[in-house]
Amino acid sequence: MTVTIDPFRDLADMEAYAAGATVFREGDAGDRMYVVLFGEVALSINGRRVETIGSGGILGEMALVDSGPRSATATVTQDAQLAPITAQRFTLLVQKKPEFALQIMRLLASRLRRMDALV
Repeated sequence: MTVTIDPFRDLADMEAYAAGATVFREGDAGDRMYVVLFGEVALSINGRRVETIGSGGILGEMALVDSGPRSATATVTQDAQLAPITAQRFTLLVQKKPEFALQIMRLLASRLRRMDALV
């Protein structure tokens, strides 16, 4: 699922990651989510890859929704540029762009359904 809101293209906010870099680890505290501007990031739980996210995809959103620890490890599989979205920016986007909140809910539901299928 891709995000269709454009405020993520702010050049000042981009973070570059080389293939093999870890964005965050399962169990870490989470204070931001990320939009993949280009490249590819793999999500794994207990060392098992569960999803690969490409351009336009998002990761790390659960930590902003429930303030819990990271539920997965995010590893860059192809050099990537990511746009971090802080909790404050996330809240503003939800308030100003209701469709953004719906996209996040759809993404969470989709990921939960896929995880249920793996169990």
